[in-house]
Amino acid sequence: MIKITLDYDEVTTVIKDFIKTYVENSKCKGVVLGLSGGIDSAVTAVLCKQSLGKENTLCLFLPDEATPKDDITHQKLIVEKYDLLSKTINIDPIVKQISTISAVAPNQMARANLKARIRMAILFEYAFMKKSLVCGTSNKSEILVGYFTKYGDGGVDIMPIGDLYKTQIYELAKFLKIPKEIIKKAPTAGLIKGQTDEKELGCNYKTLDTILLGLELKKDISIISKNAGVNVSFVKKIKNMRVKSQHKRNIPLVPKVGSRTSGLDWRSPVQLG
Repeated sequence: MIKITLDYDEVTTVIKDFIKTYVENSKCKGVVLGLSGGIDSAVTAVLCKQSLGKENTLCLFLPDEATPKDDITHQKLIVEKYDLLSKTINIDPIVKQISTISAVAPNQMARANLKARIRMAILFEYAFMKKSLVCGTSNKSEILVGYFTKYGDGGVDIMPIGDLYKTQIYELAKFLKIPKEIIKKAPTAGLIKGQTDEKELGCNYKTLDTILLGLELKKDISIISKNAGVNVSFVKKIKNMRVKSQHKRNIPLVPKVGSRTSGLDWRSPVQLG
């Protein structure tokens, strides 16, 4: 497996400085994030609190009928261990109401994406009222293959852990002393009962990250295949997932009319400071 060794003390410093600087430059007071009971949101919440303080880090737990019991337990565990501000809102009534009035009755996957978009809307409502930013909890592995809902969990203002592969998140979680039961449990989006990330992706995160890192470093596909212990066709599948999901990582395309165009060639600093 190809590895990039990280200094997690330095990583936490960089991420916390990013959070604090971006919030300050946005003239906001803090952040609002979804705390699901999973490892990614736990790591993000802890880093936000360390950067901005308890009063400026609001965590929303937005369960529904498919939310695993472990997530309910682990969300409470994180809130208590790290003394986080948290509010719980069950989104089932909203999901059912929207499903009822939809032009077409949503199937299982459409309903799952609907849940993610409802959560996004609630987070932005709270953020607006609190003069805060919506903080995302997606990692690099998910972002690269498009394993998130467009305008759902992908609809955020900042993604502090977005340049860390899932396997690196596990190491960062250990560094932050996230409870072992959260680190060890099978990762899930919690949108469909019995769903797990690795079942849907067709491989574990160690394999996925080996492939993605190989692609990032422009390694030959045959070498990536050997390092990951999978056949070449699977590497190509992951590469294709990255290509097909590019639209999720960009702002909507616009036709170029002016001399400089937003999202294409209008060059301006992303962040000052």
